[in-house]
Amino acid sequence: MATILCIETSTTPCSAAIVRDGGVLFERADAEGRNHGKLLGVFVKQLLDELRAAGGRLDAVALSQGPGSYTGLRIGTSLAKGLCFGLDLPLLAVPTHLVMASEALKTGRIAEGDLLCPMIDARRMEVYSTLYDTALNTVRATSADIIGPDSYAGFLQQGVVWFMGDGAAKCKETLTAPNARFLDGIQPWAMGMADLAEKAWQSGKREDVAYFEPFYLKEFIATVPKNKVF
Repeated sequence: MATILCIETSTTPCSAAIVRDGGVLFERADAEGRNHGKLLGVFVKQLLDELRAAGGRLDAVALSQGPGSYTGLRIGTSLAKGLCFGLDLPLLAVPTHLVMASEALKTGRIAEGDLLCPMIDARRMEVYSTLYDTALNTVRATSADIIGPDSYAGFLQQGVVWFMGDGAAKCKETLTAPNARFLDGIQPWAMGMADLAEKAWQSGKREDVAYFEPFYLKEFIATVPKNKVF
């Protein structure tokens, strides 16, 4: 059991929480807009002050690692790294799509055998998505997808797929297969990282603080032909 500071800045909301054994002790959140640079440091200071006042001690920092907004991820990563260096704490990383899928399961609407497809908006009809089963095992790794009527057809033919996140809303009129379902209101929040951060701690996997980078989808960029016109 560890006391972990969770940081989430991958999309529009900005949030931070201190969690222990899968439960939330203290939290701060803002959903108004991209105020990460203005608010995150304030949130973290307030949380650490509350933890000290309660006689607690921080064991690790967990970061929602993306995919997501380049600026938001840089802000969250910079603060997380600074805390880890300054306080000599380990850094844990949790995939943002996994946070969203975990939140979807808590709605009670997902049936055994369904698939979960968190989507983060990449503008136009593009999204970054990952597919998970109900045990949160990865069924299809994160991909940059251009959404059309046949997107995810193979999965949708096999059963129900739940789409969620800020990239899903624009897909409702396009993904009209009978097995396509949409969950509104699912966003990544630091509070939703509690169980996943504890699992990351228990797994013993620690990130290299000096060289860690969030998920910028570099592998997709690297595979684009040099003469590709966007």
